[in-house]
Parts: sequence; C-alpha cells; structure tokens
Amino acid sequence: MADDDIGEGLSEAELAKLVAGFKPSNLYPIVVLAAATGARRNELLALRWADLDVENKKLRIEWALEQTKKHGIRRKRPKTKRGRRTIDIDDAIISKLLPERERHLRIQAGIPDGVEVDLGLIRLPAGALMFPAVPEAGEEFDFVKPRNPRNFSKEFARRAGKLDFGKTRFHDSRGIHATALLDAGNAVHTVAQRIGDDPAVLLRNCAKRKRSKEADKKLAETISSIAAGFLGT
Repeated sequence: MADDDIGEGLSEAELAKLVAGFKPSNLYPIVVLAAATGARRNELLALRWADLDVENKKLRIEWALEQTKKHGIRRKRPKTKRGRRTIDIDDAIISKLLPERERHLRIQAGIPDGVEVDLGLIRLPAGALMFPAVPEAGEEFDFVKPRNPRNFSKEFARRAGKLDFGKTRFHDSRGIHATALLDAGNAVHTVAQRIGDDPAVLLRNCAKRKRSKEADKKLAETISSIAAGFLGT
C-alpha cells in the first residue's frame, strides 16, 4: 500500500484496546501519539522535545526520518509543504509525553527514579529526540540517535500479534484517526491539514473504507432530521 493509503484498519474500540495493550512497552507513548494525531511513523520518530509546546498544547511536525541504503537513517523535510504543520493536542496526550521527558532529564543528569530534584534546572542536548533509539547492552543513551523505522514497525507488529492484532499495521492508526474526525463532522480540509494530507487523497482513501456502525447511525439520524423538516413532522 502507498504511504498515505488508509486501508481498512480497526474500529475506534479496537484501537483503544490495542493502545492499552502497549502500556508495558517503550513503544506506548509513540502508539498513543500516533492514535491521537494521525501522524506518520517517520514523522513521529523524527520529533524533538523542542517541537512540543506544552503551554499552548501544540506539536510541530517539521521533519521526517528517511531510511536508505546510501545514507542510512537521517532526518529530512516532509515530501510536501502540507507535511510541515502545527497541530493541537490535549492534556491527556501531554500527560503521556511528560513522564517520558522526565525520564530523559533524569538520564541526562544521572538522577535515579524516586529521587526528588528540580528537573527544571536540567537541559537536554540540542536536537534531543522524543523517541530516540533504545541503547543496546553496554551502550550509552544517545538522545539524538533515531530509531530504526523498519525495526520499529517489526517490533510493533510482533507486539500487536501477541495482542491478537496480527494483521494490524502501525500505519492503520493514521486512517482511524482521520476517519474518526470525519465521522464526527469535521471538514475534510481541516482533517487533511491535521494529518498533512491532500484533501482529495484523503477523500479517496476514506471512500475505500467500510463505514462504521456509528457513522451509519449518525447518517440515519441526519436523514431523519432532514426529512422531519421538509415533511413537517
């Protein structure tokens, strides 16, 4: 499938179950952010802590990872101008990210968990990633070393399989997020801007998806309301 092909994916209830199943894993904050933003895998893995504006509840997406034989793994600008965007996030999502940042601050300062200290005095290295590579045995934590995107997808698939979601791709969360926003009545161009997609492509991909029972119910309610209006009932 193409990178922006939404596919069938999961229902919102199934997605909630899947996300909850990742809680014991270090992939959990990434899975949460994917479900909450519809961002692409390589955009999420390129996020820096400097891209998070906690006070204004904003997240800047300005880079994506690229993995090639020639250059290895490196950051690059998104393929289109639509890819560079600032999106809104809520307190619930921020609450899942801040513990990860605190963990990084403690690693930077060499402060073990449980020891009370003013972490506001600690600074992470410039360009510190939100979700850097997990160090191998004997390696030091490298705040700016990106995760291997392909290995990340394999790990996601492996864990999803253990949760009985064997055919689920990490990319499916993108389509579920977009469809949920559209089903809730948000304008196509607004949803497309949030996920960094072309509105026409978004419509085409969503048209391939099976409508959810919730969407069918909302459609039936809207039709009944319209009919009641012109029939005077």
